[in-house]
Amino acid sequence: MRGFVVKALLAAAVTATLVGCTSVAAQSAHADPGPQINPTAPMPGTAGPTPLQQWIDNTVPALPHSGADQLTTLWRGVLSPPTGDPMFDAWPADLTAAKPGQILAVRDVTATTAPLVVVPIQRAVLLKFRTTSATGTPSFGTATLIIPAAKWNGPGTRGVQVNALPINSLGAHCTTSYTMAHGVFDKPNTDLAVFLPTVWSALNQGYAVVLPDHEGPRMAYAEPNIAGHVMLDSIRAVRNNAPDEFGSSRFTVNGYSGGAIAAYAAAMLMNEYAPDLKDILVGAAAGGLVADYRDVAHRFNGNIESGILLSVVMAMTREHPDMLQYMNHLAQWVSTSPIKDICGDADGPLGVVGFPIDIAANVGDPLNSPYAEKMYAQLDLTNRKSAVPLYIYHGGLDWWLPIEDAAKMYQQQCAKGVPAVFRDVPGEHLIGFLTGYPGLNDWLAARLHGEPAPNECPAH
Repeated sequence: MRGFVVKALLAAAVTATLVGCTSVAAQSAHADPGPQINPTAPMPGTAGPTPLQQWIDNTVPALPHSGADQLTTLWRGVLSPPTGDPMFDAWPADLTAAKPGQILAVRDVTATTAPLVVVPIQRAVLLKFRTTSATGTPSFGTATLIIPAAKWNGPGTRGVQVNALPINSLGAHCTTSYTMAHGVFDKPNTDLAVFLPTVWSALNQGYAVVLPDHEGPRMAYAEPNIAGHVMLDSIRAVRNNAPDEFGSSRFTVNGYSGGAIAAYAAAMLMNEYAPDLKDILVGAAAGGLVADYRDVAHRFNGNIESGILLSVVMAMTREHPDMLQYMNHLAQWVSTSPIKDICGDADGPLGVVGFPIDIAANVGDPLNSPYAEKMYAQLDLTNRKSAVPLYIYHGGLDWWLPIEDAAKMYQQQCAKGVPAVFRDVPGEHLIGFLTGYPGLNDWLAARLHGEPAPNECPAH
């Protein structure tokens, strides 16, 4: 068995070396100003490298970083390559002066969006707006606003669904808005096809739909803080772009799996980040949600889900670059290879061999290290109170993401006085999306038509 692992590691290192040798230099054209990265000593209590980790760093050569600041160079090498479209690549120089949600650029994308949404639409616009990174620095976000041809039959102005379609990707060309702006055949993310029918349904019912690129411009897959900020600022951006049309509209946020992280985060971060959206955002729905990062990391580690775990950890370094100092030589080569540009759930097959995260780290027991505990705390939003009513649904047979974590989060929010509904729907992770949609659709419709939110929380 050890011989197989050794050969597999060597093969991975050689492959990463061959395909990744020019990737760091290629990032020099990226306009992202980047964070200040200051190397620090390992946190107290951090275990030293294991014999296997020592063998990996002795066998796999160090990445030939350019420049004096090796961590900054590595960080730029880990970023997704530019798409070639300045709407997604270019970092505006005046972000500090802009307010969150302020419009930075607008592009009409009706011609490329209309064929993808099937139902007739009035127009579709790509919005670029100011938002805030996971660590509190100015950033930008993108989202696509689609207005249907169908009339709005509800009270007041047209309701708006902010639908966080799962992106689950490392490459910036994999975002929903890139597909809407360039068409399905230009660097496609095929996962979108599974979830686009929810957009068709909403448009057909007369709602406007906002599709945010909730991983942020650095493609920080599964990072909840940047996701929540982008979601909330996309609402502000829609209102700023068309105040007469949507200035008094009700908004909801919803998402499934990777998109559920964004919808849930918007609800949890709104009180502190966007209190101005009170009575504007009227509900949040999340299905197949990751609510406990510590639990999911341990469940995914070393089995068929390990490819997703390794991809998420790599993506997290884009918003939390101090993580890079715990990455070994092998992980550096792989993270700067074309893997950093994969779309959809292409990271899933990487877990077939079941590599544990230890093969990517330079410290022992990385998932239980002091730094891991620090990250779990930064990613955990359960200590917040949702600013809006919640609808939580989860496949009862979901073996990817445990229903127990979602149920626990629901109970915690109930205890905080949040009106909430929880649904244990038939099926595992993918089937749960299908079986849970009818109830989700009804709940969102009621919120956008101004009906009071139901509360099924047990009495405390």
